[in-house]
Amino acid sequence: MSWIVIGIIGFLGGVTSGLFGVGGGVIFVPLLILLMKFDPHLAIGTSLVAIIPTALVGASRHYFHGWLDIRTALVLALLAMAGAWLGSGISLKMDAILLRRAFGVFLFLLAFRMFLKP
Repeated sequence: MSWIVIGIIGFLGGVTSGLFGVGGGVIFVPLLILLMKFDPHLAIGTSLVAIIPTALVGASRHYFHGWLDIRTALVLALLAMAGAWLGSGISLKMDAILLRRAFGVFLFLLAFRMFLKP
């Protein structure tokens, strides 16, 4: 049963990744925590690995349709790697409950802002 749930989570993450450019943090992490009872740290680490091939497939489709700015992507990637190193270090020092709650607040505020902004 759990492999079916994980497969569904993976498929949903792939669809949202290709559709909206999100999947790991917005789909994988919450669903692994809620449905699979993963510790937030385990869900985040697992999501970070799973999103690599997902991002490559989605990015290649956008590239072949002319919707990818390579220079911007490279600058984003370089600085995102530094940010990921820092962010993961902070995350690993946080209690799992605090991390889960902080992530929930982050998603709520982001969704609220996007909903209100035209």
